[in-house]
This record gives sequence, structure tokens and C-alpha cells, in this order.
Amino acid sequence: MEITVISAEGLESKSSGPFSHRLRPFITITTYPPNPQNSDKKCQVYRTRVDDQGGVNPTWGDKFHFPIDTAFFHNRYSCIYIQLYTKRLIKGQIQLGWCQVPVTDLGFLPEDSVRYLSYRIRARDGTRAPGVINLAIRLTRFQQVAVHPVPRASDECQTVIGIPLAMFSHMSICQ
Repeated sequence: MEITVISAEGLESKSSGPFSHRLRPFITITTYPPNPQNSDKKCQVYRTRVDDQGGVNPTWGDKFHFPIDTAFFHNRYSCIYIQLYTKRLIKGQIQLGWCQVPVTDLGFLPEDSVRYLSYRIRARDGTRAPGVINLAIRLTRFQQVAVHPVPRASDECQTVIGIPLAMFSHMSICQ
């Protein structure tokens, strides 16, 4: 699967005043569950470059190739987990929000077709936050594997904190 992080729109800079920090946003992406074909069983986290110029409307156009198999589409809890951060020179990275792309939104796209998706950003507590993330997803060749009835979480994964438990009590996300 190829994911292109196109842009974000309408982000909000939380600080204001004479010493306010400009937004320098970037995005991290991972899939849940982790790819079972990965030999070391670690979650892979992909990261866009930092957009120093876009401010509240950053653009990236960064493409990432995710190794997935048919089991990803057969697991109803599968998703693409996206986190939006801003990079600060002194404080380091600060999370601005997150969103997830459930496997049901992808459907079974014909190979090499592209689906354009936009998702509202959520705050750490799951409430709506200002902004939208725009993605393009294209399915490429993927492997046929046995479908497991119960998703297997990696030993390297931990439960996400700050997301309403009602939404994610059945899964863990890689950090």
C-alpha cells in the first residue's frame, strides 16, 4: 500500500504573543496491527519531513510504502494511525492531534487505484480539534497470507494513552 500525505488544513497555533512559536508540523504514520511478515515483529513508524513554511496549512506530498497483506483487510480492527506534531527548537516535538483511517474506509480497492481521503484531527482526549489531514492511498501488490481470527499485537507495542478507552479498548497502537 502506498500512502501519500498530501497536506493539512486549518491547523491552530496554540500559542500567541511576542514569543509565540510558529508551527513546524510533521506527521507520523503506522498501521495496526503490525505487519506479521516483519521478521523482528516491531511496529514501523513512518515520518514526513517538517514543513517549515506552511504554518497552519502545511503541505508535504511525502509517499510511504507500507508492506501489508490480505490479513490486514480481513481484520475489522485494522487501521492506519496518524499523529500530527509540531517541532519546537527548545521543547522538542509536541502532539497537535491524531486521526485514524479504519480499514473499512479503504475497502477493497482495485490494484493501483487511488482513493483520496480527508480526516478531521482529534485532540489527545478524542474531541474534535481544528484541522483536517488529506491523504491519497493506493493499493499495490500485496501478499496472500492466512487470516487469523484474533489480531496479534507485537511485544513492542503499548496501549495509547490519551485516547478515549471506549474507542480503542480492544487494541494497542505502536508508539
